[in-house]
Amino acid sequence: MATAIFFLLFGIVIGGWMFARSQPRSLIALKGCDHCLSPADLAGLLGSLGMMRFADSLPFVIAETDKSVVIKHPFPYARIHYTIVPKKDIKDIGTVSDADWTYVRDAMEVAQVIIDRARLRAYRIMTNGPGLQSVTYLHFHLISNEKRTDIPAIEEDLAREWRERAGLASPS
Repeated sequence: MATAIFFLLFGIVIGGWMFARSQPRSLIALKGCDHCLSPADLAGLLGSLGMMRFADSLPFVIAETDKSVVIKHPFPYARIHYTIVPKKDIKDIGTVSDADWTYVRDAMEVAQVIIDRARLRAYRIMTNGPGLQSVTYLHFHLISNEKRTDIPAIEEDLAREWRERAGLASPS
């Protein structure tokens, strides 16, 4: 019995730490939610956990700052498709607060670096509103169909630069 109580309390403490910086979602804010336990909300909650607590362990990361993560989209819509995600839990562009703008600005600055480095001219940056999001977490898609053969090298350079900047790798 004491062991069960210990693990229950331990789980509550760990869960509290993991989700402390997440915005309330239907699972944890059942009162007044308009689409309780939707897959998009649950995916957003997990995305929030991943971005804020385990960003350095995510797959497909090509760049990272202290406020944003750039992921090569695992199911690209175009030849070049990145997802730029703020490291702060923001549900959608319509809910951005004054304190959130530094994260949105950083995401756009990261997009600008990628656009400049890859010399992209025909690209789109888009985000979806709550009714179109498959994940309830603000993220931007940088998409281009430009035929570029040097993109893998650019991605490697960006990944190396961001790792060096974060002190995760030694300069070559």
